[in-house]
Amino acid sequence: MRKTLTLLALLLALCLPLSCKGGDQGEQGGPSQGQSGEITVVFVPKITGNAFFESANKGAQEYAARHGFKVDYRGSPEASVPDQVAVVEQAIKDKVPAISISSLDRTALDDVLKKALDAGIVVTTWDSDVSGDARRIMVSQGTPSQLGRMLVEMGAKSLTKRGKNPSTDPIKYAWHYSQASVADQNSWREAGEEYIKSAFPNWENVKPDNYYSEQDPEKALSVGKEILTEHPDIDLIICNDSTSLPGQAQALKDMGKDAEDVSVTGFASPNAMKEFCREGIIDRWGLWDCQIQGAMACYISYYLASGNQLNVGQMVDIPEIGMLEVMPNTVLDPNMGTAPDSGVVLLPQRTEFTLDNMDDYDF
Repeated sequence: MRKTLTLLALLLALCLPLSCKGGDQGEQGGPSQGQSGEITVVFVPKITGNAFFESANKGAQEYAARHGFKVDYRGSPEASVPDQVAVVEQAIKDKVPAISISSLDRTALDDVLKKALDAGIVVTTWDSDVSGDARRIMVSQGTPSQLGRMLVEMGAKSLTKRGKNPSTDPIKYAWHYSQASVADQNSWREAGEEYIKSAFPNWENVKPDNYYSEQDPEKALSVGKEILTEHPDIDLIICNDSTSLPGQAQALKDMGKDAEDVSVTGFASPNAMKEFCREGIIDRWGLWDCQIQGAMACYISYYLASGNQLNVGQMVDIPEIGMLEVMPNTVLDPNMGTAPDSGVVLLPQRTEFTLDNMDDYDF
């Protein structure tokens, strides 16, 4: 999946671009498909203006233009559950065919999304989930085990690079991310903690209740400085959030420290972190191709809104991406309820970025 954006741009040049507009309101009681008959998917981020979500939207828009449907990107510049509820309520009023949302809270959107389902709207999630009975398909970047382990192993590699032995040295670490109620990041932390207990029992979590910055860039910077001030001897900070990671890196830089002093890693788009890497503030970080994730989420929403069915155990052929299995909800949470038409599709792969490969990616 290297140089994905270049491939997308070349393919896009072969077709006419479509505008980012929602469908016109249809007949009472039925979803709108726009004057051309094309299906519109309302694509909802946790927050607008964030590099991760803007890149996902770009990938979704370009993909939709090639495959005969539309994407209407609707969100808020604030990471606000009430704002997300308002977006969904408006989509219901507009009688849109499909909604695909990255939820700020595991359960707070359940009621309004069930209302959308009852109205005949296809509901999918991407990036961060809701309850299994409040949506059809979740397009996930990976299982908690995959992503939690990836975060910890990137931290261990950074520690090793600066002369620490993560297997034997006493390592002090902390987690810095958005909030405790967000499904994806919290599940990765929980899985990461389990992996640390088994692989690195010598590590010490200096703040077991974690640091949160609510996907606010200014707060991410201030919380980042708070961590470094409260724990001047901290070895590792794991930022499993695309706002907290650049904020934590900037805090390190502002306080005159770099990757030789404190290891910072986490998840963020490559473009958000390249300068920090070039300056030696951060050694490595990771992500998945969020443009592909956006494309997958919107395509599956479009596919279902077109009258197709997807049940657990079936394969779905996503053009340009491949044949992927619809897996049970338990791959994300063993306690999560499941039903034949409520499942999970996983992205094919995840990527670790370093100085050596980061310029191969442009998103």
